[in-house]
Parts: sequence; C-alpha cells; structure tokens
Amino acid sequence: MILCCGEALIDMLPTPTTDGRAGFVPHAGGAVFNTAIALGRLGVQAGLLSGLSSDMFGQQLADALKASHVDLSHVIISDRPTTLAFVRLQGGHALYSFFDENSAGRMLATADLPEISAKVSSLFFGGISLASEPGATSYAALLDREGKDRTVMIDPNIRPQFIQDVGQYRARLDRMMTKADIVKVSDEDLDWMVPSPSSLDEKVKMVLDRGPNVVILTRGDAGATGFLADGREVTVPAKPVKIVDTVGAGDTFNAGFLAKLSELEDLQKAKIASLSINSLKRALEHGTKVAAITVSRAGADPPWAAEL
Repeated sequence: MILCCGEALIDMLPTPTTDGRAGFVPHAGGAVFNTAIALGRLGVQAGLLSGLSSDMFGQQLADALKASHVDLSHVIISDRPTTLAFVRLQGGHALYSFFDENSAGRMLATADLPEISAKVSSLFFGGISLASEPGATSYAALLDREGKDRTVMIDPNIRPQFIQDVGQYRARLDRMMTKADIVKVSDEDLDWMVPSPSSLDEKVKMVLDRGPNVVILTRGDAGATGFLADGREVTVPAKPVKIVDTVGAGDTFNAGFLAKLSELEDLQKAKIASLSINSLKRALEHGTKVAAITVSRAGADPPWAAEL
C-alpha cells in the first residue's frame, strides 16, 4: 500500500449563485489528499495518514476518501477544525487564501503518529504539511522512523505564504530529501529551493546531490523531465487539452507516476536505485495522461482507471 502522509482540507471553490453574485462551494481537497484519492481511483491500494476533524467538513473528507477506496486506518481524528482554503481562479490558475490556525491537520503531534502497518510499502509526503508547524516536524519524524525500508517520494509543492521560518523549513526539507528515493518539483518550486542564476538542469543536479535516485521536474504545458542519479534523463510532453483549471494537476500527476511504477513492479527501494529509463518514461507519460484529464474539468477531480 502507498501511504500518503499530509494534509486533507476543504477547497472553497468560487461558484456563481442564482442572483449572479459569487459564492463558494466546499470541495474535498489538499495536495496529499488529492494524491491519495487519485491513487485509489486508479486502482492502486492507497491510504492516508493525516489529522482529520470530527466536524462536518472532516466527515466530508472521510466520505470522499471511502468513496475512492482509500484506506483510513492511519487517520487521526480530533475535535479541532478543518483547514479551509478559499480559491480564486485567475487565468485558469488557482490562488489561495488559507484558514489553518489550530486545525486538525496542522496540530498533528509526533506523539499522535500511529504505528504503520506492515502492508505499507511506500510513503508519499508533500504539500503544506511540510511547512506548517507542529505537523511539519511530526511528518519529518515519521519519515525518520518509517522511511528506511520503504520507498519514499516527496513533492514539496512549496507555498511560501505558509513558511514562517525559511531557514528551518529549508533545513527540514533538505534532511527529508536525503532520505527520499523520488523528489518531484515544479520549475517554480525549484527556483525557490535553489535561488541562484543557475539553469534548471544545474539546480536539479543540486537536488540529486542531496540523495534521491530520481528527480522529476514538471513545467506545466512544457511537460515533465525525469532525471536519474547516474545522469540519464528523459522528457515527455504535456497532453494537449482544453484547460478548465489547474487545481490538483500536480497531485494527480504524482498519483499517475506512482501508479505506473507500482504496475511495473518498480516501486521498490532496490529497484528505484537502478530504475530503467524506459520505466521512468512510462511512469512520466502516465502521470501526464492522468493529470491532463484532471485539468480538463473543474476542481481536483482525478479520473478513475476506466476513464483512461
């Protein structure tokens, strides 16, 4: 099972009301939640480790996970509120205003972390959960405790507005990347992580030097490139579609990538270390294919396997 570790929240998406004024409709979301949902819909055994609220929004999140066949045995329930993210779309891109203070997800403590089932073979980390304390420290501790014998993928999906202590965040992310097998970054993430005039390829090399065997660089409609530690690389184009919005695009890409590696039986620590360029290309192609469906419809609505 792939255990997705990180935030689950409610995206308040803008929707016209009957009198023409803008309103907001609650949709289940969050970067890590979206990846778990997409994996479940693609037929991959997946679970979520996160703090969920016992409030009405937390129940909405739990119901959505169950409907997409995501395992909830590692979820921690509390009476703290659910994180809300109000979304404004600008040119098809999502801009966010977050309400996260004292939330069930953010306040997840190291002592709250459950025992990880032996059936969990891979761990996925990412999103705002790696920036917001005290949860960020708890997820880093989970990786330290459970990542040695499991395949680990990290997508920092950097949101600068959540980073209160830049130095602490950079140090924690660097430590986590030394324990990761796969790191996926967007071009914007990479420029934030490595603020230098170096080229993107040079910056990718700096990330590889931190320890992962695979780095994936996504560049929107310019496609995605996979880099292996031995210097080989492969680029796949983005699938041309009419974009409705980009909410959940990267999260769905992650799920498609992991799903294909799992199908190829390459999602194992030993195999990732010697991943073939063909397997990497097929996984990238699958990720872009799955993400293309998501961006062609409103909200983070990953496809089911039958839709492919």
